[in-house]
Amino acid sequence: MASEERTKEILQELHKAVVDFEEEKAAEWSQIALDEGVDPFVAAMEGLAGGMVEVGELYNKKEYFVPELLMCADALYAGLNLLKPAIEASGRASQEKGSIVLGVVEGDVHDIGKNLVRMMFEAAGWNVYDLGKDVPLDKFVDELVKTKSSIVGISAMMTTSMLAMPVVIKKLRDANPDVRILIGGAPISADVMEKYGADGYAKSAGTAVDEAIRLIDMLRKEELGK
Repeated sequence: MASEERTKEILQELHKAVVDFEEEKAAEWSQIALDEGVDPFVAAMEGLAGGMVEVGELYNKKEYFVPELLMCADALYAGLNLLKPAIEASGRASQEKGSIVLGVVEGDVHDIGKNLVRMMFEAAGWNVYDLGKDVPLDKFVDELVKTKSSIVGISAMMTTSMLAMPVVIKKLRDANPDVRILIGGAPISADVMEKYGADGYAKSAGTAVDEAIRLIDMLRKEELGK
């Protein structure tokens, strides 16, 4: 079992491998994490996915562009491919696994944050139904009904496009009153979440999976109480 200091070093190297788009290093350090007993879920989320969060910030600041973003994603998946079987074997993924519909609302084409969230859910072993960007509101409803997902994640990066959120939330509730709705994006806050009638919001891509797990647990408890 790696010491706390060694674990921190491994997580930093995983993070760096993704930011520097080094596929071989990402795979190498993922194997080191496994060999030295680092929790594979932590390695995936705090190491690899944490690096991808920084990549998203670099993209937003126009220091990275689409080619760099794609190479960083390749490095992330090079590590995830090694860590995923260990996450599943640990029972962590099966315990926390659910299914989620993700999309950026109609009129908004900013999907970097949504893509980071998708990667994190995939890293955690979830089934992700990614509708992409500029998604017609009824398409969220259609996908919810088709996939019978427990959670819908809706993203908006602009104050103009976020106004579509309460509309789609009402449509989703009409289709399935038990659905849990997670919203995110730059203009989203706890106040907006309550005003729009969502169940949770992600302050950042890094918190989205934990928030979704909280909503799934809430749903299970409510079902047990029926």
